[in-house]
Amino acid sequence: MDTGTDTGTGAGTAPAGPDWVGLPGGLLGLRRLLLVVWMLLLAAATAAAGAWWIGPGWAALGLFWIAVLAWGWPMLARNWRSWRYAERADDLLISRGVLWREQTVVPYGRMQLVEVTSGPLERHFGLASVQLHTAAAATDAKIPGLDPAEAERLRDRLTALGEARSAGL
Repeated sequence: MDTGTDTGTGAGTAPAGPDWVGLPGGLLGLRRLLLVVWMLLLAAATAAAGAWWIGPGWAALGLFWIAVLAWGWPMLARNWRSWRYAERADDLLISRGVLWREQTVVPYGRMQLVEVTSGPLERHFGLASVQLHTAAAATDAKIPGLDPAEAERLRDRLTALGEARSAGL
């Protein structure tokens, strides 16, 4: 009796997709810290300005930034979960975005420069970013918030694959 379910063993099986790698949690922690610091500063400044120029009751305007903080906290988590990358045989895939999904495909042979960057806050949180440069500026891609060892491994691998793929050009 045919139940209409595919067990995955026949000719109807789809090819396996790429092995996606998500970002480590340090990037989420860094972005949430920045959100808290900026929203608290803006709340204090708005409350002080409202109380000084308009009247003491207007200090409640600072609560707007606390509401933005409460809204932004889970939104940062959704955005962080949307970032991922996959190394395939001929190209690198980078996917990101919650409302507007964006997927960038960077062929290894088109890469001209792969660099690892890490600013002061990123270094404090043990993070680094991989920046990919291609001949067309519009196709440059970045993978933020990686562990520095993974960023260096990815840079070395992408550089080696890029040199191998562009040797015939």
